Amino acid sequence: MAQQQEFHPGLSLAGAVDLESLKHQVKAEPGQAGGAPAAGGYVIDTTENTFQAMVQTSATFPILLLLWIPTDDRLFPMARTLGDAVNKLKGQIQLSRIDIASYPSIAQAFQVQGAPALFALIGGRPMPILQGLPGDDELKQIVDQVIPKLISVAAQSGVNGTAPYSGDPDSADGAGTGDGAGAAAGADVVPPEHQEAHQLAAQGDYAGAAAAYEQVLQANPNDTLAARERAKALLLARSATADVREVRKTAADRPDDVEAQLAVADVDMIGGQIEDAFSRLLDYLADGHTDQVEPVRERLLEYFMIPEATDERVKRARRRLATLMY
Repeated sequence: MAQQQEFHPGLSLAGAVDLESLKHQVKAEPGQAGGAPAAGGYVIDTTENTFQAMVQTSATFPILLLLWIPTDDRLFPMARTLGDAVNKLKGQIQLSRIDIASYPSIAQAFQVQGAPALFALIGGRPMPILQGLPGDDELKQIVDQVIPKLISVAAQSGVNGTAPYSGDPDSADGAGTGDGAGAAAGADVVPPEHQEAHQLAAQGDYAGAAAAYEQVLQANPNDTLAARERAKALLLARSATADVREVRKTAADRPDDVEAQLAVADVDMIGGQIEDAFSRLLDYLADGHTDQVEPVRERLLEYFMIPEATDERVKRARRRLATLMY
């Protein structure tokens, strides 16, 4: 059996030494002085473990995929320019960065020979944009023309959700918690009792993650983080791979069908359209579907766990739900 070839900084996939690449290596981590720009905002770093989850979320919002080496300082301006451009769009598109030196199997899957390479990902389908370092004019064209076009094409396919916000890229850790449900976003330090559930979610096993978080809650019912992550996992287990166009069409065709309305509310939540999800289900009850109060109430209580408890959208929806029930 032939030995599997590894991919290292300074080597192409064909094995030729790139001396120029070796001269541009830095030791600083992203976000450190002299290092690459940190992830954060609508920019995430994806690994082999989170790759499948990231692909699944491209069914709800478009993703710009940068295959790079975060220790090669020639790539820093490109990464910074793309990150700034994506963050200005407030979740219309996400930038996912993948270190192909650490994860060569991903580079091989995309059939790229080195870094950088740029792809769009819409509905799980990759579209090549660029291979190699772009010139200033080419990078400007990507920012000014290509990215807006990708957002437009995605919207025409029903992929028009909002990517989750993952913290201030200029903060110390560059990662936080957004109000959407994207599983591939950066996360804070994971409590030891959450490790199993967190790992399952990172691997895309959302049903398993939900069950693991349920065990955490049985031991500590007051663990609000576990309750929140369980709600996210349940949501993604149901609908992360749903055909957004089909779900929306079914909901429009069957306005009295509670399952159809719950499914489209899930799509709204995954896409970060939280108020739309709340209003859709509350309006459904207000339209006279009082026989479906319980499934709608259960789903809304699950949704209420995902944003912060102080979120005004949650407060308004809770008050309206109470009014409709009593």
